[in-house]
Amino acid sequence: MAFTLPELPYAYDALGPYMSAETLEFHHDKHHQAYVTKGNELAEKAGMADLSLEEIVKKSYGTDQPLFNNAGQHYNHIHFWKWMKPNGGGKSLPGKLQTAFESDLGGYDKFKADFEAAGAGQFGSGWAWVAVKNGKLEIMKTPNGENPLVHGAVPILGVDVWEHSYYIDYRNARPKYLSAFVDNLINWDHVLESYETATA
Repeated sequence: MAFTLPELPYAYDALGPYMSAETLEFHHDKHHQAYVTKGNELAEKAGMADLSLEEIVKKSYGTDQPLFNNAGQHYNHIHFWKWMKPNGGGKSLPGKLQTAFESDLGGYDKFKADFEAAGAGQFGSGWAWVAVKNGKLEIMKTPNGENPLVHGAVPILGVDVWEHSYYIDYRNARPKYLSAFVDNLINWDHVLESYETATA
């Protein structure tokens, strides 16, 4: 199944002032496009072009690093764009999500502190996640293009902490970017959808 670059679900300038049009243009049109182009080439070469994206991510982990890097990042970014929306973020989580966050993550405030700490504490490039593992939510962080799929979990929320995700807007202030993401950008409806899929 060939990788294709998805359209952004909003205009380039829709996430301002928390994520600029310039950041989105570079991040989506250049970085994500590069993962798609290279990923297709490497999947073809590895004889995996007919597999689903999730299968390619799992199968290439630990066996074909270049393919894994590109397939992992393609998977991560497909969801990353949907995990954000204009006027997003904040504490009003849909009911079912609110309950899960309280029972598994200690409530919204503890989630916010732990999620932002995971993102700030990821050395170098990588991601911070909320994932479903063994039916429960947990906060994880991974290096580079790695994601919870290869650790027996399913991500329901992720934030990109590669420098290209925030440097234009925040320079080296990664914690400030993470805080803006949680407070103003998270699309809780898509997180709920991801959660329902992961726990179905």
